[in-house]
Amino acid sequence: MTQVTKQASQSLFAEHAYLPDGWRRQVLLQWDAQGVLTSVTPDTAAPADVAKAAGPVVPGMPNLHSHAFQRAMAGLTEYRANATDNFWSWRDLMYRFAARITPEGLAAIAQWLYIEMLKAGYTSVCEFHYVHHMPDGSRYGNAAELAQRVVDAAQASGIGMTMLPVLYQFGGFGARAPREDQRRFINTPDSLLEMLNTLRGARPESSALRYGVAPHSLRAVSQQSLRTLLEGLDADLPGAPVHIHIAEQTAEVDACLETEGARPVQWLLDRFHVDGRWCLVHATHVNAEETLALARSGAIAGLCLTTEANLGDGIFPAQEYLDAQGRFGIGSDSHIGVDWRAELRLLEYGQRLVRRQRNVLASTDATHVADRLFDAALDGGARATGRAVNGLRPGQRADWLVLDADHSSIAEHASDAWLSGVVFCEHGETPIRDVYTGGTKVVSERKHRDEERAYAQYRVALAGLLK
Repeated sequence: MTQVTKQASQSLFAEHAYLPDGWRRQVLLQWDAQGVLTSVTPDTAAPADVAKAAGPVVPGMPNLHSHAFQRAMAGLTEYRANATDNFWSWRDLMYRFAARITPEGLAAIAQWLYIEMLKAGYTSVCEFHYVHHMPDGSRYGNAAELAQRVVDAAQASGIGMTMLPVLYQFGGFGARAPREDQRRFINTPDSLLEMLNTLRGARPESSALRYGVAPHSLRAVSQQSLRTLLEGLDADLPGAPVHIHIAEQTAEVDACLETEGARPVQWLLDRFHVDGRWCLVHATHVNAEETLALARSGAIAGLCLTTEANLGDGIFPAQEYLDAQGRFGIGSDSHIGVDWRAELRLLEYGQRLVRRQRNVLASTDATHVADRLFDAALDGGARATGRAVNGLRPGQRADWLVLDADHSSIAEHASDAWLSGVVFCEHGETPIRDVYTGGTKVVSERKHRDEERAYAQYRVALAGLLK
């Protein structure tokens, strides 16, 4: 496994940096040996012996939802398989792909994906990991084999990770038996917790690594199995993150109403203490009451706009949710695209298309849409990771991006328009020049230090999957 080494210097001077109170000038960033910021000082003279950032500095963005193996199938399902091609027909294709994944292939795919994330400006990822077993459903000698490969891929790339082993127990609502093509996913709460403990022993938590759990969806767990999972988690990792897919499809809502007598989000809120440790991924199909209740809970709505558009999921009621002070973060999910700028852009554009208005998600306090969405996605994404990655402030991880001040999307613009240019302009190469995680430069001049080797291994893995 390639190890990312620390820079000797633990200070950086930025002529411009985006701090919690907005753009500030002449900012000195200092961090400790664990990669945690110890001081962030604006309006200070540049020390003679400190390196200078090559452009404006902004915090790194957390990616709160990822299925790493699906990166290798991006672009391979863009054809009509039947007259009613939808999420469920896509899922059938995805299951056939998942059946072919090997430990070595998964490691190569994940590392290449995480390099792509870093180059795009994601500095943390929440991995919603549900391929656990051999293709026939039997256990590896190391029950955490595949999850451990993914953790190692993150550490080798330099991205911070929240690993979320997934509990997938049933094939549908009413404790329906799993399908044959789901056998690589299936666990009980006890076996999943045992796997998590094995993984924690082999790869302990650090400032760059956190653990939680992910009950896959309400159709894949029962009320009792979800309660057992949470009780077991809290015995070992109190307050650890909990992520769940919910209300992504109208068919899912209809099935929950039929079998459980309630809509998915309302069912969950009525039966469990859902708070800020929870991330409800997608939550696309919520009614007005659920929207307000979800906002009041403090949970994070995990929005994955490029995937939701690709799968034809629907459009989340973002304006109503934000007006109710709801929290959200963004993820790349199936990795049809890996770019937080595209996620934020599509979040706003979806609202514009529905309402036939512009700048829908601005507010009286934040008139620049990009600034409001960036701040909200950073805060919600950081909460979803369960890690200290919430911006450029002491006590947070030293994760940031250096923008190219000469890029055509922001050149000659005033600083209050920089984030607008970064999010809404699509001109040429990325405006993200350098990327730091834990105070270490992992991307320099748009190039990751390990990308040639990692890409070659990714291609080998992809060729094996597609032959």
